[in-house]
Amino acid sequence: MSPRRVVVTGMGVMSPVGNDCDAFFERLLAGRPGIRKLSSSFAASLTATVGGEVDYDPAGRFPRPKLAFLDRFSQLALEAAGQAIANARIEFQESQRDRVGVFVGTGMGGSTTIETGYDELLVKDRVPPHTVPRAMNNAAAGHISIGYGLRGPSLTYSTACSSSAIAIGEALRAIRHGYIDAAIAGGAESLLTLGTIRAWEALRALAITDAADPSTSCRPFSKDRTGLVLAEGAGILVLEELERAKQRGARIRAEVIGYGASSDASHLTRPGEEGQVRAMRLALADAGANPDEIDYINAHGTATLAGDVIETAAIRKTFGDRAARIPVSSTKSMHGHMMGAAGAVEFIAAVMAMEHGAIPPTANLRVPDPECDLDYVPNTARTGVAVRTVMSNSFAFGGSNAVLIARSVAR
Repeated sequence: MSPRRVVVTGMGVMSPVGNDCDAFFERLLAGRPGIRKLSSSFAASLTATVGGEVDYDPAGRFPRPKLAFLDRFSQLALEAAGQAIANARIEFQESQRDRVGVFVGTGMGGSTTIETGYDELLVKDRVPPHTVPRAMNNAAAGHISIGYGLRGPSLTYSTACSSSAIAIGEALRAIRHGYIDAAIAGGAESLLTLGTIRAWEALRALAITDAADPSTSCRPFSKDRTGLVLAEGAGILVLEELERAKQRGARIRAEVIGYGASSDASHLTRPGEEGQVRAMRLALADAGANPDEIDYINAHGTATLAGDVIETAAIRKTFGDRAARIPVSSTKSMHGHMMGAAGAVEFIAAVMAMEHGAIPPTANLRVPDPECDLDYVPNTARTGVAVRTVMSNSFAFGGSNAVLIARSVAR
């Protein structure tokens, strides 16, 4: 029995550049970053003063008793899931709920709740009563499962920056091999807290704020890049087995055809070229695709000095002579690095590139770097192009790599 085909029928996004898919992608194509000076009162004490904040107020969005159990990362996940389910126009019949799973990635889970809890503990010698259920990494998946009555597997993946790409890939496998028929899959992150940002500052990985224009502080693949910009957000997709989707008359937005995962097994914080190459090759093999078929790569592209060079080399090794002819862009230049949510949000951007025949740019690419010498679609979107098959890269601390490939249904 051949593996079943898996399609995307719904998508939802909460991001610094828009809180629905259309607004999100429109701003990406316009090359308008959502990175800005942090609004929190503690920002003045930081060296890294910019971030990718989501314009979102939960007041009135959830009943107060429920809100007491929701860390911000769970709020963002629920909002994106609601969008994706509405976009899919899917109703979960009682007889089907055992066959629908929830797969969510997050790097740090309820980091806002954890920081608040420690603050209260050290200052007031007490901890808020809902700290554990708010902070646990599987809270978002649990809330989605409960909210929609989905009784299939409810799984959480925490592999740093590749978390939500892993979640989508594992949901793909579960549907393919018949364990479930549909999945709510993606990721969420909200880590713009004083402690988290200070920890990243100590690692010396964060971008220096551009004094002239803070929104341009994230500059992937540009020679003058200085580091990544932390961001919050969520991206959720509805994945379904193809025949099920057809039977209910769903709008099929893309087919997910490839997933590759690997470990560098070399260093916790320095990415490994060979591990990235393995993940891309595994995804291509899983998709039954050859390198010539990839029309666009949404790069991991964090704007770190080493990371961008290594990813460039890995793409060159994977695609050979064709690497220079594949449009590659990092949308992190506009929405920042959402850590555990990054893979899902960027996969959505890649799917929308196929739908619109338009490739979002790498914003703020001002100075060509001889070591980053691919077609990075600098500063201006490329429109009116044929984009039939896309790849989305997610490479994480810990050496956890995940690559997703999708194909247009109009192919």
